[in-house]
Amino acid sequence: MTGHPILSRARDQLPLFCWLLVLWTILWGSVRPAVLLSGALLSAAIVRGFALPPLLPRVPVRPWRLVRLLGYMLADLLLSGITVAWEVLRSGPRTTAAVVEIPLRADTDLLIAATASLATLTPGTLVLEIDRDRRLLYVHALPARDPRQAERRRREVLRAEHHVLWALARAGADDRSPARRPGEERS
Repeated sequence: MTGHPILSRARDQLPLFCWLLVLWTILWGSVRPAVLLSGALLSAAIVRGFALPPLLPRVPVRPWRLVRLLGYMLADLLLSGITVAWEVLRSGPRTTAAVVEIPLRADTDLLIAATASLATLTPGTLVLEIDRDRRLLYVHALPARDPRQAERRRREVLRAEHHVLWALARAGADDRSPARRPGEERS
């Protein structure tokens, strides 16, 4: 049973409404009732006034997996931050970087965007381009003194994608190795 179309649309748009309300509250820097009320009204007007697709289409709710994704992200931020800081202290302006092409398994805009965001949040990597049609990310990776280090950074982004797929993808899309695509040899 699908329910009433208005209730179904409201349920689909609830994550966007909540995100807009949180953003409004952060921008104002206050949780006063007037700020919350004006944010709720503005968020409702935006969600109702613009025919936006659901923010989270067909994403299963897996709290434990989301917590583990957050833990992975925090650990990766710490380790990558230390690596980049050490490289800058060691090499200074002579620090080398590379642009790495990374093939993705993710097949939806949400999963690709989540992977790109996670990769960009990690110190030492910056997504320069997303080729949606060919499912490729082009990432500026630091440090990358040789092909081996560039490959290591590629594997790190693929591992991030694996964690995103594991936490957010439909069943069956998250059971492959984090370091390779189907048909690739393990290194």
